[in-house]
Amino acid sequence: MATPSKKSLIPTTFYDQANHPRRGFYWLTPVIVLILYLCVMGVFVWLQQLHNDSVMFVTIDQETRQQRLLMVVAALSLVIVLSLLALWRYTRFRTRAEAALIAETGFRRAMENSMSTGMRVFDMHGRIAYVNPAFCRMIGWNEADLIGRTTPFPYWLPGRHAQHQETLDVLLSGRTPSSGLEVEAQRRDGSRFTARMYVSPLRDPNGEQIGWMTSMTDITEPKRIREALTAAHERFMTVLEGLDDAISVVADTADGLELLFANRTYRRFFGAQSNGHAELLGGRLGRFTDETVETFSSSAQRWFEVHHRILAWTDGRRVRLQVARDITERRTHEEASRVQQEKIQLTSRLTTMGEMASSLAHELNQPLTAISNYNMAAVAMLKSGHADPDRLVEALEKAASQAERAGKIISRIREFVKRSEPRRQQVSVMRIVENAVGFADIDARKRQVEIQLDLPEYIPDVLADPILIEQVLLNLLKNGVEAMESSDYRTLHLVITHQLPLIEIAVIDRGHGLRDPERLFEPFYSTKSEGLGMGLNICRTIIESHHGRLWASANPEGGTIFRFTLPCAQPQATSTTEKPQELNA
Repeated sequence: MATPSKKSLIPTTFYDQANHPRRGFYWLTPVIVLILYLCVMGVFVWLQQLHNDSVMFVTIDQETRQQRLLMVVAALSLVIVLSLLALWRYTRFRTRAEAALIAETGFRRAMENSMSTGMRVFDMHGRIAYVNPAFCRMIGWNEADLIGRTTPFPYWLPGRHAQHQETLDVLLSGRTPSSGLEVEAQRRDGSRFTARMYVSPLRDPNGEQIGWMTSMTDITEPKRIREALTAAHERFMTVLEGLDDAISVVADTADGLELLFANRTYRRFFGAQSNGHAELLGGRLGRFTDETVETFSSSAQRWFEVHHRILAWTDGRRVRLQVARDITERRTHEEASRVQQEKIQLTSRLTTMGEMASSLAHELNQPLTAISNYNMAAVAMLKSGHADPDRLVEALEKAASQAERAGKIISRIREFVKRSEPRRQQVSVMRIVENAVGFADIDARKRQVEIQLDLPEYIPDVLADPILIEQVLLNLLKNGVEAMESSDYRTLHLVITHQLPLIEIAVIDRGHGLRDPERLFEPFYSTKSEGLGMGLNICRTIIESHHGRLWASANPEGGTIFRFTLPCAQPQATSTTEKPQELNA
């Protein structure tokens, strides 16, 4: 079965009208001529009949000539009829051809008028021979103002006629590129626009070139958008290239990681390869990982703070964006600051022990004196020769007890002041409180101040360095004891409260109070004439490094309340952590 031929639906109306029979008068001339001919022939026959009737005698030669004349007339009549039929047929064909031409012209004219592209025709001498309405709308001049015009054209820019003439010479010489020419023109109202012009030769039916057909499209807005996008891209690339962070984008392929983008900092550290990106991933390949980690790069010999993210690339692929910040200097400074902070903390502990030297000496003097007395009594018993074994054992046991007491004091002092690396661990709050109160109580008894503890039934452990927290608590207790030296109220309260997930420890004194408690934590600010103003600042630094908070407030009953918090130690996890979601590359 033959498939029906496909025809365009657009020109159907035009061609249907062309093929539709027209009620014209093309047949009128042949018909009139035929009628006149018949009339002439009728008159001729009539006259011939009259002649025959009026002549009495006709010779044979005349009759023959008459018959021959009639045959000639008949033949000529037949030729005339055939000629009229051919003329009628030709006239009908020409009329249909003209109708088709009119339809074709109308179709092309409608298509041309609907275009936004300006059409213009130059003859071989550079004279405008034709413009379409779109071209007129584009430049604001009428067709009558342009047809037949030669250079300079009214849409040329003032002051740039030489440049326009050069462009026209290139056009007329046929040297225009296939990609077109970018030209600028001026509208009638004085506004300017940019257009792209394409040129093709215009030829007659014999193939001889008679001019140039040009098409112009207004590209002012597309050019502006393109230039804005280009400028934005250049600014964006300038920012990326100027960043100190190493930025790279890679895609997962069957052959490994494919480097899609790398800025200048990345290329300086790792070159134009994806090895640096893979090294900084740190084993996170194939996972959705959005956290920031610190990684040491052995190839670059630098520390980097790496942020990794999965995003969609311009072609729709899932790719990996990585931002690596060089933190080598920061790590060096942090290490130096940590060492310096340890020295400051050690110095603070030594200063505290120096300030408590007299009290500690008095505290040690008591067990040493007791040991000496018990030993002298034991020696006297033995020299007298009447030593009672029970009394002798009792004296020696008491001497040993006092020696153990002195040893504990010395051991506690050595542990407090010795230099050690900060070590956070799960530690009992009561252990810290007992050691700190043990030290502070020596000075408190000397100043006749009692330290009273207010503890809850259950105190969870905290995650902290016990020596550092003990230093903070001792400093606060010591300040409270000194503030209450001239107070009538002789009890210093130490209150511990459990506020999940924190433990709050408060030291409440009834001393002289403070006007601006927050200034106490400023470096080198002290309310003591001999103070350096660093003790409380160090204490706040220690507490904040433990993710806690230290602050002071006025006591409504007089004096000051110092509070600090510590996070409770988390219980051991009983279940494995959930694995990160795998990347479906």
